[in-house]
Amino acid sequence: MRVTKKLLLGSVVFTAALALAACAPSAEPSGESTDGGGPEEVTVGIVTSESGPLAGYGKQYLDGFQAGLDYATDGTGEIDGTAITIENRDDAGDPDKAVTAVKELIGEGVNIIAGTASSGVALAVAEQAEQNQVLYISGPAAADAITGVNDYTFRSGRQSAQDVATAGTFLDDIEGKTVTVFAQDNAFGQGNVAAVEAILGGKGATVNSVLVAEDATEFTPFAQQVLAGAPDLVFVAWAGATSGAMWQAMSQQGVLDEIPVVTGLGDSATFGAYGEASEKINFLNHYFPGAADNDVNTAMVEAIEDSGGTPDLFSPDGFNAAIMIVQAIKEGQGDVDAMVSALEGFEFDGPKGAMTVRASDHALVQEMYQAKLVAKDGTFVPELVDTVSADDVAPAEAE
Repeated sequence: MRVTKKLLLGSVVFTAALALAACAPSAEPSGESTDGGGPEEVTVGIVTSESGPLAGYGKQYLDGFQAGLDYATDGTGEIDGTAITIENRDDAGDPDKAVTAVKELIGEGVNIIAGTASSGVALAVAEQAEQNQVLYISGPAAADAITGVNDYTFRSGRQSAQDVATAGTFLDDIEGKTVTVFAQDNAFGQGNVAAVEAILGGKGATVNSVLVAEDATEFTPFAQQVLAGAPDLVFVAWAGATSGAMWQAMSQQGVLDEIPVVTGLGDSATFGAYGEASEKINFLNHYFPGAADNDVNTAMVEAIEDSGGTPDLFSPDGFNAAIMIVQAIKEGQGDVDAMVSALEGFEFDGPKGAMTVRASDHALVQEMYQAKLVAKDGTFVPELVDTVSADDVAPAEAE
């Protein structure tokens, strides 16, 4: 059995890993061997949201995964004579449902699991991966705790630490600057404060916060509080139905005119959510189709569009997962430890450019983006401001 690494603390995203027991033995693929020594067929279990609040993210991931599988296998669905079969399961954003699906797949002999946009689900599946010694490649789930949680778990997307580090790049030099975190007073908001303190505070910034009660509906006093503090940068972490009113207050009170304000740019469904504040906000970004300019991104975008889909925020996470799975099967030939070893240190070109699977903790080191929203044809569309070097935003190594 491989050695488990320690859990990385300080995630931006609120996660809840359930302690769930499993006793199924480690499974190996069944069937005859190919001439190259690998199995004739390998089944991959994809567990992600096809229903529930994260269903949109699940579709982006699945569309990207299919495009990536076609790309990595030249449209054959096989590698070196080994056919790759996909079994999809809907987790509905529910860790219990995901664990049940994973146990069923493992019981059927599946030893490669991928997917999920929910950090709580990903951590629960990661626990099953370790207990049953199967390979797990998580999807868009951003919790930092997933990185280094155990030796069987990898990720195909970015993590929250990369988001926070990207926010810091909007200042020429973070040392000696003051950063205010503006967020709701809940676990999500408090987690953001902790992450900004750890990452930007660790680079020499002074970090403070303005936390707003979840049931608040009037945001003018809080916007004024931010303005009175005169920070060098405001990092906004907000979710829910009050987002529009919050941004309106920030704009009306002049915060967006006086201080650089940074927040994360979500998927295309959110581009119209900022109202009059849209063109005044600085956005850190994981991906939008116009951010990357390379042949792999072009291939992914064309493949998704040809299939009737729309490339979006988490399409690369699915595409990357497919490339990683094909690499694991090609080099590991169905043996889990060999597949894990094949991915440690793996470098490949994804839709965002050069990607590196860090061998020590399985973080996926990658470029990030600075973006802005601009008005076009009655709506808002993202434009690239700058590409941030992968090394500049690489997360701290999990211990």
